[in-house]
Amino acid sequence: MTRKLKEEEKVKLGRKKIQIDYRQVEALGAIMCSKKEIAAVLGCSVDTLDRDPNFEEHYESGKSKGKMSLRRMQFELAKKNANMAIWLGKQILGQSDQLEITAKDMPNIQILSNVPKIEEKNEGDIIDYDGGEEKSVE
Repeated sequence: MTRKLKEEEKVKLGRKKIQIDYRQVEALGAIMCSKKEIAAVLGCSVDTLDRDPNFEEHYESGKSKGKMSLRRMQFELAKKNANMAIWLGKQILGQSDQLEITAKDMPNIQILSNVPKIEEKNEGDIIDYDGGEEKSVE
């Protein structure tokens, strides 16, 4: 006769469910940890994280908070450091260093050529350059 098992007597098969701490995921995302690094901290695989329906939302939220924090620090630093202000201007405002060169700034350049003009030769001709003169041998 088959006996029905009570709930506590049932043996569950498969891996134990991993409880993901989403606050920790956001904190790790904020310091730009990779999924592989987060998986190592949480003690699971990257595949486990990818299968979790809420992981990506919390991960992206953490990364966004980290970027905002970094931007805030950069703006604070730009108040004291001209190089940071210039870099932020180039990155965010599309500013760039431009050099304007005009003709008056350019030296007078004269190009001289003393290379002899080469004429078309027939197939059997051998050309020997000796002191800039062409010699044809048949």
